[in-house]
Amino acid sequence: MTENQNSELVLQLQQQIDSVAGIPFAEFMAQALYHPEHGYYTANRARIGKKGDFFTSSSVHSCFGQLIARQLEQMWKLLGQGHFIIAEQGAGEGHLCLDILDALAENSSEFYMRLECRLIEISSANRQRQEQLLRRHVDAGRVAWCELDDLQGMQGCFISNELLDAFSVHLLEKHAGELQEVYVVTNDDENDGFGEELRPLSTHLIEEYFHRIGIEPAEGNRCEVNLAAVDWMSQVASVLERGFVLTIDYGYLAEELYAPYRHAGTLLCYHQHQTNEDPYQRVGCQDITAHVDFTTLQEIGCQQGLNVLYFGQQYQFLMGLGFLEMLVEMENRESDPNKAQALRMKLKTLILPEGGMGESFKVLIQGKNVGIPELLCSKRIRDIRMPAGGFQV
Repeated sequence: MTENQNSELVLQLQQQIDSVAGIPFAEFMAQALYHPEHGYYTANRARIGKKGDFFTSSSVHSCFGQLIARQLEQMWKLLGQGHFIIAEQGAGEGHLCLDILDALAENSSEFYMRLECRLIEISSANRQRQEQLLRRHVDAGRVAWCELDDLQGMQGCFISNELLDAFSVHLLEKHAGELQEVYVVTNDDENDGFGEELRPLSTHLIEEYFHRIGIEPAEGNRCEVNLAAVDWMSQVASVLERGFVLTIDYGYLAEELYAPYRHAGTLLCYHQHQTNEDPYQRVGCQDITAHVDFTTLQEIGCQQGLNVLYFGQQYQFLMGLGFLEMLVEMENRESDPNKAQALRMKLKTLILPEGGMGESFKVLIQGKNVGIPELLCSKRIRDIRMPAGGFQV
């Protein structure tokens, strides 16, 4: 068995698979990530940062949350400056929430006193970390935990940052013009006891999914379908009475996600900052992800009354909110040239297209019962003036 494999989870999965002679990959992935005791996201382990398996934008630097706070403040004003809920699902250790609340407490005290941050968290270990990290804001009455359904009738903004890419996906291949689904079976000879078989689709919802976007994978290609994201988008839209949905994740529009040249799909695993394409190793001990279909999120949202207000790459979003000005200001406050350079390199990770997060991450903002306002983040790059003092590349 592979080093770092969760032997108890593997045994339970193999028993489950044998009892029904195979399960859809989506069910295997859900157990590997979200098993109540042994799942990657539910067990007590380091996932984010140097000691974990991957970085998120909020773990790179607090300026990410500070810039989002600027957009949230405008949303609050658009809704009339009354009580405002910031809901975040899958907040990890709570760093994005902390950076947003710290920025608002310092720069927008009136908004801070009228907001309530509601966190939706399935991991008890994560919730404990969040409570500790956010203690000052919890004590101030600004933070509480809840279930998604508890937000019924909310007014404010629902935030997710790298949440949907970790929802379980159905794996599919197209052969002889027919879609077939990957089922996981037991196999003593390879993949740490797991193997694959192609079978008929487990649910008619997969065909409906492709019919909705008007695209199907090319012959011989493998791809993913995230039905959980469809349900999630519908749920979020239903609980939101008036306000915004801010979704940040890596992904594409459907035309690019299911392009003929994407032969093997986008499924990737992360372990100690290394990637691999084998979800059957380190079961329960590595992250498993797939790129998000932003076309489907937009279409499902529209069906539920959510208008698309903004969609763009992360670097465009951050630049529109004043990334350059914030970088120059932070640099000017740093007297040590070496530390200033290190700061600049760290922050550039958020906007660089290659080796950074600038293009791979997309930002989708949808609105319900708010009209079609022009958001701060939608400021065009050509309209952004170079800050006084310049900007060193």
